[in-house]
Amino acid sequence: MHADLSRSTFRPERHYSAVVAQQGRVQLDADLNEQAAIQLHQARTLAADLIGRHGGPGGPGRVTGFRIEYVGGKLDIDTLRIHGGRYYVDGILCDADRPAPGIPVPDEDDKEQPAPGTGAHWDYWNQPDGFRDPENPADKLPSPAQSPFVVYLKVWERAVCAAEDPALREVALGAALPDTAVRAKVVWQVLPLSLSALDIEGSEPSAQAVRDAFEKWAKAQAEPSARLAARSERPEHADEDPCLVRPDARYRGPENQLYRVEIHAGGEAKDATFKWSRENGSVVFPVDELDGTWVQLATLGLDGKLDLDVGDHVEFTDTAYASRLEPRPLLRVEELDLPGRRVRLSAEPDPHVGRLPHLHPFLRRWDHHEGPKQKGRTTALKGGAVPVVEGQWLPLEDGVEVYFAKGGGYRTGDHWLIPARTATGSVEWPADAARRPLLQAPAGIARHFAPLALVQGEGSTVDLRFAFGPLGTDIPAADRAALDAEALAAREEQAAEADPSGGRSQTTAAAEAAVEGDD
Repeated sequence: MHADLSRSTFRPERHYSAVVAQQGRVQLDADLNEQAAIQLHQARTLAADLIGRHGGPGGPGRVTGFRIEYVGGKLDIDTLRIHGGRYYVDGILCDADRPAPGIPVPDEDDKEQPAPGTGAHWDYWNQPDGFRDPENPADKLPSPAQSPFVVYLKVWERAVCAAEDPALREVALGAALPDTAVRAKVVWQVLPLSLSALDIEGSEPSAQAVRDAFEKWAKAQAEPSARLAARSERPEHADEDPCLVRPDARYRGPENQLYRVEIHAGGEAKDATFKWSRENGSVVFPVDELDGTWVQLATLGLDGKLDLDVGDHVEFTDTAYASRLEPRPLLRVEELDLPGRRVRLSAEPDPHVGRLPHLHPFLRRWDHHEGPKQKGRTTALKGGAVPVVEGQWLPLEDGVEVYFAKGGGYRTGDHWLIPARTATGSVEWPADAARRPLLQAPAGIARHFAPLALVQGEGSTVDLRFAFGPLGTDIPAADRAALDAEALAAREEQAAEADPSGGRSQTTAAAEAAVEGDD
């Protein structure tokens, strides 16, 4: 996730059960974050083991959460009603309950108190993390009259910072101080999928056939095929001055960094691009106003490292497009107006992005300026991002290099984290015994999928969800034989307490006690 981190240390394959703090030691964000990740991993693994791949609480034949209802001709535009409740996908809790709207204090002229809305369900167009656009043809629902379609749940997790949710910032700290912690948010989106995408022929498949085909499709979508390795190599033009960087250091940066290499445009290598940041993509600037290519910012940064400069590439986005994972061209900063907190971009941002203040538009800075050099020539950027080149080492900066394995498939948002440390003059990356960097799958984004319904038409929906019941049940009443046995045992216990000798004479009991004493 995009956050100002030192590094990410959670490794599920190491099977650590807790992070134990020691007295008098430095406190690191990585330790606290690893503890949270361990607990989250344990909770979600337990839930998945008990529930299965997906399922929701309910009774026999009934699930409460994410019931889908198709509504066609009754409205101007087809939609889906997403009924409230909970559902679990790979152990991740998804909550579709819609909060009731607040009731404002009435004005003196108001005679009646307005009744709050019911908030019974979401629909396809206003789901909280879907951000579907009725004017976008790609977002419209298929027509079940032409062919049935599957409705499924897509689940993933992303970071939300104070630029997107100003309520996270403690105003008492003042504008001169940075924000504190970011939040991890589970994003769920209800989306349509054609039967042809599942390789299903015919218009009336069984529910189990759809589930089986969907599991095959979901597995292919969830497993990333891209692989990357990283290393640090001392550049040929490295500065020899030992007062700046150790002469033998391979990483030549003056400070510790957490590099983030993130796929911008997905697809095959010939179409894919990437962007990188030395601050894990955490440098963001809330946007107050947009006027053509001029952007009015709430702040220009806290210091020289975290500000904007001419030549920087930025991503103009907002909460909606951060959740949709749809890349837009990166723009170049052409001019700065420091007194006015304004920047002029190389082009006007996409008209569908950042125009609504309640979606909190912002700029995210990336630190690449040009593509890697190939055969002595600098590779041109594509849409403001760096083209993916497989099978060779690509330099980023200060000796940090990355390598994309051949034959990869790339998805927008996939990313790798590379800690670089001045103490070792190197980057932290797994290697084999011969110190060769190992190819790694992306650190994220982990995508999860579950089928919800097969829509065949108005009022004709096949439920594809699974249900599980509560573990607690009534205590069954005991039968007559068990009750008689309990009564007999109680009488024998009472008799033993009333006569400790067990029915023997006092003389015999005294003699036995004397023998035991001699022993």
